[in-house]
This record gives sequence, C-alpha cells and structure tokens, in this order.
Amino acid sequence: MGVFEWSIEAENKWNRMAESWNSRSREMWESGSRKDIVPFIKKHVPAGSKIADLGCGDGYGSFLLSQSGYHVTGMDVSEEMIQFASQRAGNEGPQFLKGDIANTGFPQSSFDALVAINCLEWTESPLAGLREMSRIVKDGGLAAIGILGPTAAPREHSFSRLLGEKVVCNTMMPWEFEKLALDAGWQKKSEIGVYKKASERLPLESIPLELKQAVSFMWVFLLQKGSV
Repeated sequence: MGVFEWSIEAENKWNRMAESWNSRSREMWESGSRKDIVPFIKKHVPAGSKIADLGCGDGYGSFLLSQSGYHVTGMDVSEEMIQFASQRAGNEGPQFLKGDIANTGFPQSSFDALVAINCLEWTESPLAGLREMSRIVKDGGLAAIGILGPTAAPREHSFSRLLGEKVVCNTMMPWEFEKLALDAGWQKKSEIGVYKKASERLPLESIPLELKQAVSFMWVFLLQKGSV
C-alpha cells in the first residue's frame, strides 16, 4: 500500500469530479446554495478591489465577481477545474492558476480581499490555509469564507474515515472554523447562513446562533485581517 499524500489525493479527487461540478456550477451560483454569496461580497468589498478566489473550482464564482467589477485571480488544486475555468474566462476574464491554498506562491499583501467557498474543508491543515490567506491579503483586508454546515451532503465524503480509510475531507464545523480563525488573528465582521428549503419552516430569526449553524447547509463568514 502506497503512502497517502493528501495534496495528491485531493487533486485526483477533484479532477475526477470536475466535469460533474462544471455541469452544476451555474445553477449553484445563480439560483442554488451559492446564490447569496456574490451579493454578500458586493455589500462589503468595494468594486475595483483585487480579489483572490481560492478553491475556485471551475471558476463560475470568479466569473460572476469579475462581472461585478472586481479584478479576480482564481486558484484551484485541480488542473481539470482550471481548464474549465480558463475556457469560460477567455482572454478578458479572470486569470486562473493551479495551486494550493496553503502555499499559493503569491507575494505578501497582494490582494484587497479573498474568497474561499467550501475550500478549507478539503485541506489537510485549515490553519495553514488561514495563515497563508493572512499573508497574501493586505492589512485590513477581508476574506469571505464558506464552511459546510452539518446538513450538507458533501460531508459524506469524510464518512469512510470511520472505517479506517484515508479521506481528503476534514470534519470541521462552522463553530470550529470560527474559533480557529479568531485564534489565528482574524476578526469576524459579518456572517450569513445558507439553508435547505425545509428549514424555511423553522423560526430562524428567533433561535440562537449555534442552533442556526446546527441546521445550516453552509455558513459564510466575513473576516478581516487586523493591522500589524
């Protein structure tokens, strides 16, 4: 049995999933689970800002951000995803690069803001990813980070760890991520929850934050890097 290398296994997994993801991404971003993310970013990040979309997948979110007036660079660990993204962007859209959120290779303080939607759950060390994000964003810069909630079906990718198998999806919950981010020096500025349709029957406006997160499909944090 060969040595398990998380980065290689993650790339292979997302290469295999790229075609299926590409067939569904437009719906996700325009009317599905990610439809509120770009409006949330636009509410807080000025147009014209330089943004890195980390774990950009096939680049549909990067494309929407670019259409909203941002200067976007997308990065993903999957070569297949980057190919889909580059084909959509053409010559005048966002720039796309293959790379790892924990070691991007970008110069220090390169970006005004960062986006990482359902990316850190697929890293071996979310803390390393947060530290790299802090390095490449300017002081006072923002990061919109989406973390899978307890009701999200993609969490099934980590189930086989209970059978003693190696997986490339960690089990981080939104509350765990928040604590990790605050301990790493980030400040929380805002947040929104994403819910399944059945949750509309719940009194979401009147229940505590921890219960809102407990029934969420995804939790999107807006973090700010403090000045040094």
